[in-house]
Amino acid sequence: MSLTHFDSAGQAHMVDVSGKPETAREAVAEGCVIMSPETLALAQGGAAKGDVLGVARLAGIMGAKRTSELIPLCHPLPIARVALDLTPDPALPGIRVTATVRTTGRTGVEMEALTAVSTACLTVYDMLKAAQKSMRIEGIRLLTKSGGKSGDYRADE
Repeated sequence: MSLTHFDSAGQAHMVDVSGKPETAREAVAEGCVIMSPETLALAQGGAAKGDVLGVARLAGIMGAKRTSELIPLCHPLPIARVALDLTPDPALPGIRVTATVRTTGRTGVEMEALTAVSTACLTVYDMLKAAQKSMRIEGIRLLTKSGGKSGDYRADE
């Protein structure tokens, strides 16, 4: 299998998508921040820095919009929608983060969805680290993607 971000000489390059048709694209990614039940209660009740989940949602949206500035070979994309769901889950215990990103373009939005989740998880950590430095960010992965030449993808459960 050849990797698209390397040319025949093995040099990194941005993939040329100019000849690809514009199609509807969507990607969904997930991740979670594992924490103690006490820290989870702070996240739900408003920590000293304010609305943890609301701020993390905005950070995730900003992360998706700035993906091409953070990941060297990503194309800047006209993102049509970014939605983040941050759900407290006592069974973890922690916060489950899911991001959905949509565009109509020549390349997919998988990296934007993954960046949104990563940024939101990091923001949850940042806002709660005074209460618990041992929190863990885990399971960041692509759940689904649709559109484009490679077709649809769905992660195994």
